Amino acid sequence: MSEGEFTAKVHSAIGALPAQEWDGLTGGGNPFVSHAFLSALEESGSVGGRSGWQPVPITIEGPDGSLAAALPSYLKQHSQGEYVFDHAWADAWHRAGGEYYPKLQIAVPFTPATGPRLLTSHPELTLPLLRAAETLCRNNGFSSAHATFIEPEQVPYFEKAGWLLREDIQFHWENRAYADFEEFLTALSSRKRKDIRKERAKAQEGVEIRTLRGENIREEHWDAFWEFYQDTGARKWGRPYLTRSAFTLMGETMADRILLVLAFIDGEPVAGALNFIGDEALYGRYWGARLDKPFLHFELCYYQAIDAAIALGLSRVEAGAQGGHKLARGYEPVRTVSAHYIVHDGLREAIADYLERERAGIAQDQLWLGERAPYRKA
Repeated sequence: MSEGEFTAKVHSAIGALPAQEWDGLTGGGNPFVSHAFLSALEESGSVGGRSGWQPVPITIEGPDGSLAAALPSYLKQHSQGEYVFDHAWADAWHRAGGEYYPKLQIAVPFTPATGPRLLTSHPELTLPLLRAAETLCRNNGFSSAHATFIEPEQVPYFEKAGWLLREDIQFHWENRAYADFEEFLTALSSRKRKDIRKERAKAQEGVEIRTLRGENIREEHWDAFWEFYQDTGARKWGRPYLTRSAFTLMGETMADRILLVLAFIDGEPVAGALNFIGDEALYGRYWGARLDKPFLHFELCYYQAIDAAIALGLSRVEAGAQGGHKLARGYEPVRTVSAHYIVHDGLREAIADYLERERAGIAQDQLWLGERAPYRKA
């Protein structure tokens, strides 16, 4: 493959790119890098405009003009909605007289789920993709480029390109070929089994739980979930990231990749959790409720997700960022990785030193948490 036959380009929207060609680059297994998901964020106004997330997808086109590789990338004016926190880096650079924003973010907006960031079936194009991102930063005065929640198989490409690697911890549930939830419980210590059974019984008391997928998800369900999402978003982030129309658009274009869990009391929806279905994983994303019922959060977000993953034959559940309380519910600490290209040599050296020290602490935390997983000891 001759590099001279290929052309790198920067675009203003993913939605303007051919859906079939874009999806052909993704491998199809991760719903968040799909054309349907990313273009729904654009069309709904969840990104673009005054959101601080301006789509600038980078592509490499082949000799015939078709897409050969792509980066889902955004010009950022802040560090919100990323879940890998670089506010301290921005503050330090501002104090030193530099401008940290704008920066380039290679990610799925508002989505701390691991997945491919270098979209191509040609490994030889991964380095040109990253060099294109670096050139975009240098030529336009961007301070840096950041790729977050990179799937493990792609981390070596960023490392080979010389990007700084950063580690963190999430909690994922692993499906060890369980036949059902009860078989999963047998893998836990006796005390944890009892605790979880009590939690589920308490959460389900007086509640009807429905799992909806595909055409069974109707606008009335999105209306209810939007109310729950708004409340949670206002409390956690100041304002919800996704607009109401984003849910309708995703329901229209990728409902088969969505699992919506709703709780009803006397026929009225009172809480809900939204999940996305990949080829290998169930991804828990948003939750909300209009009442405070003990353990309902754990039931809808964690236990129902485990039930669904077993039923669908998926290998794991990724339940989102943070949350040490997931550990007691069978979710185990897993390393996540981000990669960072810093234009200024001095800032790069300072961040590299910081990351080296941070990495040691993260490794100790993962070891400590792993030793406290609720599974029976061999």
